[in-house]
Amino acid sequence: MLTHPRIAALAEIGLCSGIPTQLVVGTALRAGGWSPLTQSGGLSLPFVLALSAIDTVLVIGLMVALTRARGQSVSDLWLGGRPVGREVALGALLIPAVFGLVVALLSVVRILAPSLHNVQTNPLEQLAATPGAAVIFAVVAIFAGGVREELQRVFLLQRFEYHLGGAGVGVVVLSTAFGLGHAVQGWDAVIGTGVLGVVWSLLYLRRRSVLAPMVSHSGFNALEVLRVAIMGA
Repeated sequence: MLTHPRIAALAEIGLCSGIPTQLVVGTALRAGGWSPLTQSGGLSLPFVLALSAIDTVLVIGLMVALTRARGQSVSDLWLGGRPVGREVALGALLIPAVFGLVVALLSVVRILAPSLHNVQTNPLEQLAATPGAAVIFAVVAIFAGGVREELQRVFLLQRFEYHLGGAGVGVVVLSTAFGLGHAVQGWDAVIGTGVLGVVWSLLYLRRRSVLAPMVSHSGFNALEVLRVAIMGA
């Protein structure tokens, strides 16, 4: 039977998962006349930008408020006691490593299980169809992806570590959810992003600072947008 701390942790995970906030923001945007799709049926970059920006602010605000409500330090949670410059440098050094890891992993998956490459054209690629759109999409990918998602990962990991079975359970559950959140890009992408979720989770647990995984994640996302923009040019 769930104890009160577990119920509170589950409630905080649900609230800060991004699902309820995105539903609310998306509904409000559509009610205000914003369409998530273009006339050609593709994703609307202005809608994605607005949704991502507002949701990022809301989720970070909720995490800060809930952390402080527990009497905990936001700085201790996200930054730990390691030197900022060293963590940023480590994250930057890891960018080519994680990018290469995903390229190698996807290559192996597509050789051994080609059926998992079930999405031939990534629906997100159209958001970087022009140089200007690519720059905007890169900003979204860095801040709503690299920054928000790593702050979120750490916040949620702490709930698992303290109240829901331990950090190992959190790594498995959150990395699985992270991968499934990219299902629109194909099952091979689910595997790739799931593995990245494990890498960035373990990096935080080893360092106890969000900076290295945040820089690594942001750099990876930026390289992905650059790759898409070059391939689509």
